[in-house]
Amino acid sequence: MPLSELILSLKDNPYFGAGFGLVGVGTALAILKKGGQHGVTLFRRHCMITLEVPSKDKSYQWLLHWLAEHGTRTQHLSVETKFQQSEAGKVTTHFDFIPSPGTHFFWYKNHFIKVERNREKQMVDFQHGVPWETVTLTTLGMKRTIYFEILEYARQMALQHQEGKTIMYTAMGGDWRQFGYPRKKRPLESVVLDKDIPEKLHSDVTEFINNPKWYMDRGIPYRRGYLLYGPPGCGKSSFIMALAGALDYGICVLNLSERGLTDDRLNHLLTVAPQQSIILLEDVDAAFSSRDQEKSEIESKMYQGLSRLTFSGLLNALDGVASAEARIIFMTTNYIDRLDPALIRPGRVDVRQKIDYASPYQIEQMFLRFYPDQSISRAQEFTKRITNCAMNISAAQLQGLFMFYKLDAQGAIDNCEEKISNQ
Repeated sequence: MPLSELILSLKDNPYFGAGFGLVGVGTALAILKKGGQHGVTLFRRHCMITLEVPSKDKSYQWLLHWLAEHGTRTQHLSVETKFQQSEAGKVTTHFDFIPSPGTHFFWYKNHFIKVERNREKQMVDFQHGVPWETVTLTTLGMKRTIYFEILEYARQMALQHQEGKTIMYTAMGGDWRQFGYPRKKRPLESVVLDKDIPEKLHSDVTEFINNPKWYMDRGIPYRRGYLLYGPPGCGKSSFIMALAGALDYGICVLNLSERGLTDDRLNHLLTVAPQQSIILLEDVDAAFSSRDQEKSEIESKMYQGLSRLTFSGLLNALDGVASAEARIIFMTTNYIDRLDPALIRPGRVDVRQKIDYASPYQIEQMFLRFYPDQSISRAQEFTKRITNCAMNISAAQLQGLFMFYKLDAQGAIDNCEEKISNQ
């Protein structure tokens, strides 16, 4: 029977006209709608895979940069302005266009990917002061490998931008933020210390990084502490910067004298420090000169009622039960005699190294490094004149002399006594 005749027959049917037919049609339509919704839910559950990346996750920025590269066809864009520093120190501006909040579609390695970037209007990430965001990726299939590939590729892109550079981090609230521009790696040989010191420290750190199993098999906490001490201007901080470059590590600079730094915050910062980074505590003597002095001064140095870092809190953060593993800490001080013995005992400080005034070997090597065209005999002549006029001279003083006579080695030799005595 044709459909038109069927409809006419239903129209003339008294039961249908009384409403039973309409109820049946409505019920059928409701069942079809519910079945369709259920079918869509089953399809999404079994035939689609979704990845949600919140803005708090470390891979969030990597993913945005990946979207900037593969989102060339989208018409709704947001700009991300960056500043890049060349080797000469010149800062240039670079613009990245990334998909703005909304829905976007991409084609990547035979996968059609839907990208939703959502921004919450009433939620803010208080650590960074920016609105809370999430990026959700959806594609057909059940294999997660496509998302592993995307995140790994995004990570490799980020590493390429940082290749050959050292990243500095500073503590902001309860998190670490990049400080300034990525710095060009400083060659380890550019820091001239006394014989065998750079090689010994580099070898010790490398051995620690490459042998975590040795520590775990023996039940030893997998962390290493170093103390560099000696007069100011002798190369402690410069060596740590060069060492980080040689290891391809970043540097997390933490000021223990910062107002508002508490025991809990210190422990948290040491726990969440970026991977492959050296934690640097500079001038640790300025924060804690002795335990007795701390007890007498703790109340006078309170900051508007906020509790400050205590000496026991620092000790517990370094090697307490809740202290972090897989960690490298460097401490520096100009006055090792001011440090409490409990702070620098083995387990908290595993290696102590004095970085002293320039030795004759250092003076000679620094001369040859600044004037590579000069002979060893000229370097020895310069070294003899320097040692005759000054018993204690720092690497910073020597560098200042060489910077004054950048292209004049003979001028540096002839005027070294006068310049050094006037510093």
